[in-house]
Amino acid sequence: MIDASGTTYRAWTWHAPGEPEQLRLEDRILVSPLPGEIVVRNTMIALNPVDWKVIAASPDGWKPGHVPGVDGVGIVAQAGDGVGIPLGTRVAYHQGLGKPGSFTEYTTVDADCALVIPDGVSDESAAGIPGPGLTAWQALAKVPDMPNRDVLVTGVGGAVSLILAQLALRRNWRVWATASPVHRERLLALGVAGTFDYRDEGWRAQLVAALGPRRLFAAFDTTSGAYARGLAPLVGYNGHLVCIQDRLESPPLPPFTTALSLHEVALNSAHGHATAEGWREWRQAGAHLLDAVRIGALDLQQYIVTGFDDLPASLSALKHRRIKGQKILVRIEA
Repeated sequence: MIDASGTTYRAWTWHAPGEPEQLRLEDRILVSPLPGEIVVRNTMIALNPVDWKVIAASPDGWKPGHVPGVDGVGIVAQAGDGVGIPLGTRVAYHQGLGKPGSFTEYTTVDADCALVIPDGVSDESAAGIPGPGLTAWQALAKVPDMPNRDVLVTGVGGAVSLILAQLALRRNWRVWATASPVHRERLLALGVAGTFDYRDEGWRAQLVAALGPRRLFAAFDTTSGAYARGLAPLVGYNGHLVCIQDRLESPPLPPFTTALSLHEVALNSAHGHATAEGWREWRQAGAHLLDAVRIGALDLQQYIVTGFDDLPASLSALKHRRIKGQKILVRIEA
């Protein structure tokens, strides 16, 4: 593997808050990685809702020319001092929002956040693990592992919630889901106890009837803080409300009622606050998820693959829901 420093490569760049179509394609010069870093020659980029959300905002620390994108897959082209990952290794990664991201042919990332992809796992499948898979793992880790409990996962058609529902089933929980009816048969086949159409105003009453004398031990919400607030009355005594898409700034129930525990999930926070032990847990969780994909024990969201030159249009299609129920991946040709 030769030193790629000085290589000219292409990157989609952000210059002001706006729409994905405002990204600009620019040439960059590759620089050598610092100690603890790797340079990944990207082969696949995974698009996530957070990508268009931050492009529409003005994140702290972003300056004109910033490269967005959090999830990528590729080959280790260079490694800084102290890195134990061999050159040529296939890796998947989740980049911090404040760092140059994955919308480019080369990305420099901390080796701590890189997941080594096992043989037998395609780039397409691996691309669905860093953001969605580790978010699902982090959400599940908020709740004690107590068997024979009922839990709810909302929006189980999205990448995060689909993985989360399967991880919850492994805990011997009875898992209920809100989802579009188009996903019902697949979810029941995976072992979900029942699904409810989130567009039906009576779905909460239907869930209560299905639970009978039981109550939810946990509700995992992937919609919004306001939506999560409406789930709180469904959770039983000493239960848990886990907010993945947003957070609640104030308790949703009066004090000293069901003693509800609130949790927020923020995968990006690891990049600013995780310790060495936290990163070891991150990599271990990622390895378990990738191995589950390898042996066929984890179903992922269906995907479509688009080209690098079409990245802004693909991200716009995700934002404006012109593509539903499928993850959008962007292939970078060698």
